[in-house]
Amino acid sequence: MIRKIIHIDEEKCNGCGLCATACHEGAIDIINGKAKLVRENFCDGFGDCLPGCPTGAITFEEREAPAYDEAAVQENKKKKELQEKMKHLHEGGCPGSRMRMLEQPEAAESAASAPVQPVSRLRNWPVQIKLAPIHAPYFEGAKLLIAADCTAYAYANFHQEFMRGKVTLIGCPKLDAVDYSEKLTEIIRSNDIKSVTVLRMEVPCCGGLEHAAITALKNSGKFIPWNVVTFSTDGRILDR
Repeated sequence: MIRKIIHIDEEKCNGCGLCATACHEGAIDIINGKAKLVRENFCDGFGDCLPGCPTGAITFEEREAPAYDEAAVQENKKKKELQEKMKHLHEGGCPGSRMRMLEQPEAAESAASAPVQPVSRLRNWPVQIKLAPIHAPYFEGAKLLIAADCTAYAYANFHQEFMRGKVTLIGCPKLDAVDYSEKLTEIIRSNDIKSVTVLRMEVPCCGGLEHAAITALKNSGKFIPWNVVTFSTDGRILDR
């Protein structure tokens, strides 16, 4: 189709990159020190890049070009946002959300008269579903524990009985107000998960976490053993 689209004069371009930054659709890249229109279907023809060019290298022209593809632009933006989030998690950013594999020592045998010091069974960081990466070495061959936040406070022997030997992810569908199923689907689909255990409270809002986990298992296309354990608000196991 014949439509209005930008034209970049490479002789005038000084490679400053201001146009690439101004182009919200991602149609322009800097290649070998020069701005280039690399994705014609991402150019909407509005010219947000024109005012930022200090050398006047960008103009409009009407020529044969593919139609502007809004869907492709939005998909590309989502991919870039995900890449930035993963870069933030793995290369720096907030230390509290940086991915870590934790090694916890086994508790030594103690005399019957000596009190037993509880040992943490946490094997991974971060633990929040929202912060967890899609790919991580600790997911390979893992028994995955997906737990509602409150379960660790309600059940006294949480670490020893449920977290031991598992990779733990936690969340609260009421406080986070998100659907975890998409993130959990990608984690299960992309890694060699051996089993899934879901821990929830008896309160209705915890049903969202159970639903998200079951949906993720179905959408992953894998057959993986799973079970759900329900706790009462006074710390008893109601169903397992």
